[in-house]
Amino acid sequence: MKTKDIKPHIGIFGRRNNGKSSLINALCGHDIAIVSDTPGTTTDPVKKSVEIFGIGPAIIVDTAGIDDTGELGKKRIEKSMEVIKTVDLAVLLIADNNFDKYEEKLIAEFNRFDLNFIVVHNKSDIEPINKITKEKINNLTSDFIEISITQNNGIADLVELLKNKMPDNVYLNPSLFADIVKPKDFVLLVTPIDSEAPEGRMILPQVMAIRDTLDKHGVCILTRETELEDFMNKGIRPDLVVTDSQAFDYVAKIIPREIPLTSFSILFSRLKGDFQTYLNGTSYLSKLNDGDNVLILESCTHHISCEDIGRYKLPEWISSFTGKKLNFDIVAGLSKIKGEPEDYSIVIQCGSCVVTRKQVLSRLKPFIEKKIPVTNYGMTIAYVNGIFDRVISPFKIK
Repeated sequence: MKTKDIKPHIGIFGRRNNGKSSLINALCGHDIAIVSDTPGTTTDPVKKSVEIFGIGPAIIVDTAGIDDTGELGKKRIEKSMEVIKTVDLAVLLIADNNFDKYEEKLIAEFNRFDLNFIVVHNKSDIEPINKITKEKINNLTSDFIEISITQNNGIADLVELLKNKMPDNVYLNPSLFADIVKPKDFVLLVTPIDSEAPEGRMILPQVMAIRDTLDKHGVCILTRETELEDFMNKGIRPDLVVTDSQAFDYVAKIIPREIPLTSFSILFSRLKGDFQTYLNGTSYLSKLNDGDNVLILESCTHHISCEDIGRYKLPEWISSFTGKKLNFDIVAGLSKIKGEPEDYSIVIQCGSCVVTRKQVLSRLKPFIEKKIPVTNYGMTIAYVNGIFDRVISPFKIK
């Protein structure tokens, strides 16, 4: 069975009172969304973890109506449009043969972010779709279906269509060590424990690295950086060393150059980001000038401490490396980025372990379109420590 560490996200879009919340309940087989005849009952996007028969665990995002009115309605629409960047598949729900500028704008955004979508005409028992509406839809997509939620007509066919339109990479079993770990290889994971480490457990990148090593029939060894030198003195030669990027400088001095070395963040940049674009953008760190704006993107939200890598350590290391007076903006989670892409000289994305690849690529797309250099935490730290070429050498670089 295909598996995925992060559930597929399905966004439900459409005008007010078209039945978006009712559709969510129909897909899940029970009431999890509030249904009302009053337009605008759903105000802000709401995520719901659900189980859809035939698809499995998924996250459905219920959005506000795209025809909302007033100043508050405008803000709701903006939030609904932001959802496009975070979902793997979109459902555009229409009714009463209403299909014009609202729907066309949505579809344009779907296409801009390479988002698979399905147009669904609801309430077909009350007003079947007419020829004119069909032609408008067919000019934009062939993925269209008629349903009646109240009559339970077409729901099974819609689920089947959702399965077929879900991007293949959503179900791929992720591998951190694809192409670089072989059976019987010794993989040494260096995992510092500082104030940012969760109490009593490992973080997701470390857990995934352990499991992926075992799945590839390798031998996984774990140590803190404080015991690394003691381990290396035992005479065991690892085939690959993976460290937390923050310990690059210390670890690189202990691990012999002939032993491949990289970091969890760089491994995740292959899995969740645009690896080649990161490689190309990293060297721009050497071209920063006084007054340049640097955008640091964290994918998760967490308690902030003085050892926080994105908010304290990275700005300090980059400033020290460049010798320039730089401005740093830090945006956590998937919050909206203030300003325009052109406001920034470089963008630095975290390892992205807690978000989907689609969310990362959509987040970076406006910057890449404007040719703003982008890179990631691990590559940045390696570059400012002078070991960039070394830590990317384990990968097959185009």
